[in-house]
Amino acid sequence: MDGVTVITNPTVSVRVTSTANSFEALRRFNRGITIAEFKCKLELVVGIQASCMDLQLFSSTDTFLQKLDDNEALMGSYPVDDNCRIHVIDKSGSQSGVFEDLSAVEKFELPDEVYDKRSESVRSFLKKNKAGRFNEEKAAQKEELQVQRDAEEKLLAESLSPGLRCEVQVVGQPTRRGTVMYVGNTEFKPGYWVGVKYDEPLGKHDGSVNGKQYFECQHKYGAFVKPQYVTVGDFPEEDYGLNDEM
Repeated sequence: MDGVTVITNPTVSVRVTSTANSFEALRRFNRGITIAEFKCKLELVVGIQASCMDLQLFSSTDTFLQKLDDNEALMGSYPVDDNCRIHVIDKSGSQSGVFEDLSAVEKFELPDEVYDKRSESVRSFLKKNKAGRFNEEKAAQKEELQVQRDAEEKLLAESLSPGLRCEVQVVGQPTRRGTVMYVGNTEFKPGYWVGVKYDEPLGKHDGSVNGKQYFECQHKYGAFVKPQYVTVGDFPEEDYGLNDEM
């Protein structure tokens, strides 16, 4: 009698959601990695540290199945099938993006005429000691320096144009690759800004800020950075390890 061989696909496509944001990402992973390795790969997808993750497995119809709580177990040892959903819970309790829209935060402002009458305020101290913006010589030097910086920023911005491939290197952040989508002034902050569509969901928005659409891309793929952090050139898309194709 002939034997029956069951062939299991070594990779699986899953939907990834998290408590850190509202978007859903579709990614392919190798069934042969451990849950601990799986969490490390999820860091770049959801922005939560692996050590702070709790994983829940849902079916393709979003029915809760079980927790993925054994870091040493292989992903293939759990009933993870194509189109299942992995929900990542941030055990640290932090909520990303809650106060990104500062317009939703109530602020207290003291009228200038009331503040000027206070004798022990910071403004009063600066006036008496001719410090800060009340020092005319320093204020002039600062203004001259700002004019110089603005001119340099303008030259850098003029060397960029939409459609160019680029690398973004911001101090203290990992290098990211993408495509220049916008170059110029914006309404949200002064100066020149470069709108970039990243190759992976490592950004902050969909190309719009405060209700104004500067360029179009998927949610979390867009970001604005200063021209000095952008280098254009032949930068093909990198494999960030988010898709484990065999």
